[in-house]
Amino acid sequence: MTATERPTPSPPPPDLTVDVFITTYNEPEDLVLATAAAAHRIRYPHTTWILDDGDRPELAHAADELGVRYMTRAASWTNKPRHAKAGNLNNALLLTEGEYILVLDADQVPDPAILDRTLGYFRDEKMAIVQTPQYFVNVTASDPLGSQAPLFYGPIQQGKDGWNAAFFCGSNAVLRRDALMQLGIAGYVEAVERDVHRALRTAAKVVTKARAELNGDQEEIADALDDVTEAVHSAREALRGNRPLADVTYDFQQRVDAAARRIVDTDVGSMREDLAAIAALESDLHDTDTPVAVLDDAALARLAEREWSPLGAIESVRTLIRAVDVGRDDEAQPVLPMATISVTEDMATCMKLHELGWRTAYHHENLAHGLAPEDAGTMLTQRLRWAQGTIQVMFRENPLLQRGLTLAQRLMYWATMWSYLSGFAAVVYIAAPVIYLVFGVMPVQAYSWEFFGRLVPFLVLNQLVFFVVSRGTPTWRGQQYSLALFPVWIKACWTAVLNVYAARPLGFAVTPKTRQEHGATPWYLVRYQLIAMAALVLASVIGVIHLALGNISVLGVGVNLFWVAFDLVILSVVIPAVRYRGFRQEETA
Repeated sequence: MTATERPTPSPPPPDLTVDVFITTYNEPEDLVLATAAAAHRIRYPHTTWILDDGDRPELAHAADELGVRYMTRAASWTNKPRHAKAGNLNNALLLTEGEYILVLDADQVPDPAILDRTLGYFRDEKMAIVQTPQYFVNVTASDPLGSQAPLFYGPIQQGKDGWNAAFFCGSNAVLRRDALMQLGIAGYVEAVERDVHRALRTAAKVVTKARAELNGDQEEIADALDDVTEAVHSAREALRGNRPLADVTYDFQQRVDAAARRIVDTDVGSMREDLAAIAALESDLHDTDTPVAVLDDAALARLAEREWSPLGAIESVRTLIRAVDVGRDDEAQPVLPMATISVTEDMATCMKLHELGWRTAYHHENLAHGLAPEDAGTMLTQRLRWAQGTIQVMFRENPLLQRGLTLAQRLMYWATMWSYLSGFAAVVYIAAPVIYLVFGVMPVQAYSWEFFGRLVPFLVLNQLVFFVVSRGTPTWRGQQYSLALFPVWIKACWTAVLNVYAARPLGFAVTPKTRQEHGATPWYLVRYQLIAMAALVLASVIGVIHLALGNISVLGVGVNLFWVAFDLVILSVVIPAVRYRGFRQEETA
């Protein structure tokens, strides 16, 4: 991956229409209004919107006095999935008209030139997103919480940009509305197609069961049921061939109708007991609270197991197809431009846009400044949410399997996703020296100069690569947190897996923009790291005792004590983090 500098884009055309979206839920009103006031001062003509998911009348009044627009969720969202920030943006996207959208978190104060510096990229008609860095003004030089991300918002994003894989990071980015709407429509079609596939799957089972129960002398009825089976097969093939959905369902209905007419003449005697069941089925499937997508796992299974007469089977198939939830009544709106498969809507949306052939760009210039978490609890909650969302995307839509992505894009996304699996590797890195020093069990076959002749150059080269690629950007804090937050990464993995495969909810926590007071130092937040550090220290003492008794080699103890020291230095980053009292307190102390 090579970091590249993009040339400065040309000035934007003067007549573009732009909406500036400031997303908020429960952030302090004065913070939201400060961002809105700065957005109002952006030089390029635009409309500023406060998107308030908290539905606060006082904020609506303040927005009106400031001269900016205010929006909250429409009534259609009542008792429907809200999809957190993605839902807030989706609601606004269908109620506004700007060709381009600048998305800002509630604390991200934009520079007046942000649109002048970014809209020029959209002269490329396939450009969907232009992302700028996220920079925080309430972070000290020591950055105890690792809030600044100079390596990511620098060489990493620039390198990804070189492969048309720059990430959308949720804020400080300009998006093309047409690209988002195409994504939303594509998602709508996919959802309806899933419902049709479910209906066809159940239809095939119903007809197969009815066919198996025929007597040998019912050839006319058997032929009609075979026609329906063939119609199901043809419909599936047509869907796989990307034939228009309306044409597929229309042709299917026509063939089923023809089969039904053939059966009517020969199966009148078996119809009556099915009529009530068909009527009940039709009523259930047209209930807006139970679309086919919901019924597939329960009612559709019962439907497939019921003993139908041949005509009853065909009528149930027709009812199934008619009941496909074209209106997506399980959602507040049928078209959802921002992806809702993850609690981090940004990466999921960006990857889907890349799948559709759109391009993204990273503009390496600080054009907004925001507020980072000021306490360890908030920071850990934020990192957990990021990791959970990324892993959700990995399991739901593995980038290695997405057909629309280039090989480079697949690798760029996959590298970010699998990095969170490092939590399990960290356990091994910490446990290995403990096991040797306490039990004498080596992690390798033998410590020898031949072994170190390979290991040491690798470690040196690894750090040299960091130094060269970063071009002087500090990376040590990031390396520390990559290992020290192993409990967070592990928790993110198993909770995301339970969410994806067992439908266990994750919840969504908005990152507080002010310090959360804990009173005494909240050591419990880093209890697993402290346990690991204690185990390393205790193992070192035991190892020295074993050495004194002649039970283990000097070289083995020396190597593992160095290993312990390295682990302790890495893990020690959590101590100043948990003791951190916030930017303002530190500056005025």
